[in-house]
Amino acid sequence: MTAKQPIQGKGRPGEGPNEGTGGGNGALGTDARAVRLGSDLRALRKSRGMTLSALASSVGRSVGYLSQVERGLSELSLADLRAVVDVLGVPISWLFAHEGVPEEERGFVVRSQSRRRIGTPEGGLVEELLSPDLGGGFEMVRSVFEPGAELADFERRDTEEAGYVVSGRLDLWIDDRFFSLSPGDSFRFARQSYRWRNPGDDRAVVIWVISPPVY
Repeated sequence: MTAKQPIQGKGRPGEGPNEGTGGGNGALGTDARAVRLGSDLRALRKSRGMTLSALASSVGRSVGYLSQVERGLSELSLADLRAVVDVLGVPISWLFAHEGVPEEERGFVVRSQSRRRIGTPEGGLVEELLSPDLGGGFEMVRSVFEPGAELADFERRDTEEAGYVVSGRLDLWIDDRFFSLSPGDSFRFARQSYRWRNPGDDRAVVIWVISPPVY
C-alpha cells in the first residue's frame, strides 16, 4: 500500500494563466456538485502535503482562482480539472464515482458500487475508499493485492495505520520485523517504515485504516 505522490507538471499546451470565467463548454457549474468537488480537491491536496501555491504553479493557474474552486465559488473547466488531477495523482473518475448517491446518504454511507478506486490489477494493487468522503481524522480503504504483488522498497508515512486481513495471505515488514499474516489477523504501526508482499496464489484482501487520511 503506498501513497500517491504528486506529479510535478505543467499546464496543458495552449492554456494560459487566465482563470476560468464560466459559461464555456466543459465547465462545471457552481452548484452543490462544485462545492463537493472543491472540498474533495482541497482534501486531496492537503493529503499530498501540497500547498495551494505549489498546485497553482504546477497547473499554470492563480492561487486565487484555485482557492475559489476549492470553496466551490468558481467554475472549473475540464481542461483545468485534468491538469489538477494529474498533479494530485488520481483519475478524474475517482472524483465522480459517488455521483448519483442519494443526498441523505452523502457523508454517511458508501454503497459497494460507488466506491472510489485507485490502481489496477495489472499494477498489482487496487484500493477502494470505504470512507464516505475525504474529510475526518481517519479513512478506511479496501486493498486487494494480486498474487505475487509487492512493495519492494520500504516506505514511511507520517501516519498511524491498522489493518485486518479478510482473505489471502500478506507478508508485512515493519522496520526490521517480519510478519506473515493470514485471514483474521490484524496489525497496527505508526510512523514506521514498512513494505508488503502477497506470497500466495490468491488475491489478498485487507481492510486498511489510516490516520490522518492520505487519499
